[in-house]
Amino acid sequence: MRLAVLGAGRMGRAAAWDMARQEGVELVRLVDRDLAQLEQGALELHELAKHPELPSYHTRVETRQVDLDDTTTYGALFEGIDAVLSSADYRFNRGLTKAAIEAGVHLCDLGGNLFVVRDQLACSAEAEARGVTVVPDCGLAPGMACMLAAHGVEQLERVDEVRIRVGGLPKNPKPPLHYKLVFSVRGLTNEYLEPAEVVRDGVTQMVPSLTEIESLEFPPPFGLLEAFHTSGGISTLPQTLVARVPNMDYKTIRYPGHGAVFHAMDSLGFFSEELVNGVNPRSFTEAMLERALDDSDTDVVLVRVTLKGMREGAPATLTFEVIDEHDPRTGHSAMARTTAYPAAAVAYMMASGAIAKRGVLPGEVALPLGAYVDAIRARGIAIDERWS
Repeated sequence: MRLAVLGAGRMGRAAAWDMARQEGVELVRLVDRDLAQLEQGALELHELAKHPELPSYHTRVETRQVDLDDTTTYGALFEGIDAVLSSADYRFNRGLTKAAIEAGVHLCDLGGNLFVVRDQLACSAEAEARGVTVVPDCGLAPGMACMLAAHGVEQLERVDEVRIRVGGLPKNPKPPLHYKLVFSVRGLTNEYLEPAEVVRDGVTQMVPSLTEIESLEFPPPFGLLEAFHTSGGISTLPQTLVARVPNMDYKTIRYPGHGAVFHAMDSLGFFSEELVNGVNPRSFTEAMLERALDDSDTDVVLVRVTLKGMREGAPATLTFEVIDEHDPRTGHSAMARTTAYPAAAVAYMMASGAIAKRGVLPGEVALPLGAYVDAIRARGIAIDERWS
């Protein structure tokens, strides 16, 4: 199998490493427009291949310097490749989807924007005719957390509600925001500013992000935390599961007080796009956040997916829980592990023939969910599953 990763940032490099150590993969092509990123990625993969505590691998890693803004490069980029994972900005995903279909190459991406995903899904008939599978939103949330929810729905006779709670947090939080950047700052502000989709009493609706803050608790050392609505994390579940799940929502987990601070900043106009004395407030605020929140602390990812309904004729609650931390052996953050590894697993399943359905499809429709969950666990991500 020959695989490609678009984007050589933290997520792309982690995905490339995961692909390189899988059985049957002979080539991983790592693509970015930034030569320094590519060189760093190649060096990391070379060093990890020699790491005494990690399984060795002999997959050939190839780097290509390509600017994805130049769509004329896509054909050559996909040549000789079986499946592609895009960890690049979601603005490229429309063009990449069309190029993958034309090239007859399977594609998955980290997604993150529902409107882009809807445009991708509109190409499904064309992809099916070409024998191609495209699966958007394959990271953590949207991605793995949504697949756990869909997998849980399969195990219940009746589902009354699905609650998805996910957060990437610093291991040692510092005031006032108790947060560190674990992905791009624009991705963070998009989640906080765009509306969130929910299902209530069988009706899909939009609610403002940063609202309806609730408390929840995780085992020590985390203790009491908060969660609030954010955009994009629930992906396509409201469309695909609304007939089976009358109540469904997604909230982001943070340390207490975080949501109130960002809500106040938004109310005061710090994320406005209107110029103030020649300054774009949102761009300026994002630059300040990037400077203040990019520290050396390690991170943790918390996931809790709760489903309530009926099983074997009795009320039942199914809970999936993930607590994942930075891995000092690979240097991969918890966010990279839980975002890049699941996406790499989807690309590998595509290339290996484990995904039989064709078209541009949501993960909950395209993936064999039991096998997908097994693949995530095989990558060292512990998923606790319990009934009550």
